[in-house]
Amino acid sequence: MNTENRSSFIQQLKKYKPLMNELVARDLKVKYRRSFLGYVWSLLNPLMMMTVMSYVFSYMFRFDVPNYPLYLICGQTLWTFFNESTNMAMYSVVANGSLIRKVYIPKFIFPMSRVLSSFVTMGFSLVAILIVMIFTGVKINLSILLFPIPLFFLLLFCMGIGLILSALSVYFRDIMHLYGVLTMAWMYATPVFYPIEALPANVAMVISFNPMYHYITFFREIVLYGTVPGAWTWIWCAVSSIVAFMAGLTVFRKLQRNFILHV
Repeated sequence: MNTENRSSFIQQLKKYKPLMNELVARDLKVKYRRSFLGYVWSLLNPLMMMTVMSYVFSYMFRFDVPNYPLYLICGQTLWTFFNESTNMAMYSVVANGSLIRKVYIPKFIFPMSRVLSSFVTMGFSLVAILIVMIFTGVKINLSILLFPIPLFFLLLFCMGIGLILSALSVYFRDIMHLYGVLTMAWMYATPVFYPIEALPANVAMVISFNPMYHYITFFREIVLYGTVPGAWTWIWCAVSSIVAFMAGLTVFRKLQRNFILHV
């Protein structure tokens, strides 16, 4: 993206910020409509999933990981955000086709608002992580103050992937079906519920090129282990998130010209 396009993007983002806020609020209301517990489900879901998976992988598969419940919920929370946000973003342009045909709105607003609404939902899930930390007696160190950093990197990465998926799905609807298979394979290639040390060295080396592995590792380092990740993790997270976001904007801008003919 050149300087002119970058400036235009920032100006449009500022101009349509109230609309984006409204779309995020709408998504959250729709998600919990007619739900008795409402936003509490954002807290209960990760806790219940952690309980079930902790039993399965701690006792049946016997992964010997210290404080496995916290290890699991950290990876699970970040992966759920990635999976949910990119899936929602993928459908966003097609779902708003009638609005796009009627009025002018910067089309990137739709996938980005979907990712942001999932990010807000993840914010509630962080309370579940805090509860697990308290119940498992984890010592809280100053490093935990860095927790917004990996989440910000992941947010940029999800926005980039979401922009690409939302643009491609306008022209190739089969992507909507194939992406579920891809994310399942991607999840198993990410140490969400297993330690990377359990893998053969050659497989672990391949997985080390997975950006999601680095975001989750960054988050676990500061929350679970109370340490600051090494420079390599910082570089991987920063570079992969920026590259994904810029690639997403570039692809989206090139493909959006004919959206109106296909939505």
